[in-house]
Amino acid sequence: MRVVFMGTPEFAVPTLDALVAAGHQVVAVYSQPPRPAGRGKKLQPSPVHLAAERHGLPVFTPVSLKGAEEQAMFAAHGADVAVVAAYGLLLPQAILSAPAQGCLNVHGSLLPRWRGAAPVQRAILAGDVHTGITIMQMERGLDTGPMLATVATPVAGKTAGDLTTELATLGADLMIRVLADLPSFAPEVQPEAGVTYAAKIDKAESRLDFSQSAEQAERQVRAFAPAPGAFFELEGERFRVLAAAVADGSGTPGTVLDDALTIACGQGALRPLTVQRAGRPAMDTAALLRGRAIPAGTVLA
Repeated sequence: MRVVFMGTPEFAVPTLDALVAAGHQVVAVYSQPPRPAGRGKKLQPSPVHLAAERHGLPVFTPVSLKGAEEQAMFAAHGADVAVVAAYGLLLPQAILSAPAQGCLNVHGSLLPRWRGAAPVQRAILAGDVHTGITIMQMERGLDTGPMLATVATPVAGKTAGDLTTELATLGADLMIRVLADLPSFAPEVQPEAGVTYAAKIDKAESRLDFSQSAEQAERQVRAFAPAPGAFFELEGERFRVLAAAVADGSGTPGTVLDDALTIACGQGALRPLTVQRAGRPAMDTAALLRGRAIPAGTVLA
């Protein structure tokens, strides 16, 4: 098929790679414009942009697709289908309608649960047992289009980084299966029951809330690992917790209970396993405490 691919982050790269490997003719790749990054704030192409260049594919990075000129250029690709994975721009109706078979989206949840920007993190925070991938025919609404195929995977114990990597591979495989026999995947209207919205993550949400249960605090750790990282503060310094376990213990929420940095929560206790101080590499908690004592009785913010 003649395919236009639209994506930006690392999550989308496996789908682009799979399209090329499957022999589809990727006639154009659309990605978000390069952004300032790193200490020098130099413009850095997105992961999809770099992947497209490795494949020798033409890359387009418009700031918007609302203009008539951009829409005409998109239509001129003559695509059979557009494949979209975490692109990051709203697609006007003129774009959605341009490919002969429309635009198919690789969405990182089992729709209609977790429509929106942060489905992986929201699934972990909510304690969902399963999440997955939905291949969806796109329309003007926010992830409201009819579903063509789904695949599920357990959530338990996985960080957002782990789960995103897994879902990226599952989504690539499922998209290739769908494109191989598109007429056999009958669109299914999303049910009205069970709709939830995955709002964009606010960095303030990554501050550990020790007033909640230890189970919920541990979900915070996994939902924000590896980035932005759940954190607590002590004497004005921020400590990112990248892995943690629920532990026995009780006390005033936020109080360190022992010499292993076990922290009292509203119910139960949280034991950080991997911690990172600002400007330093991540380390296990024992190594942290050898260099920075945090004695029992310390109250964390």
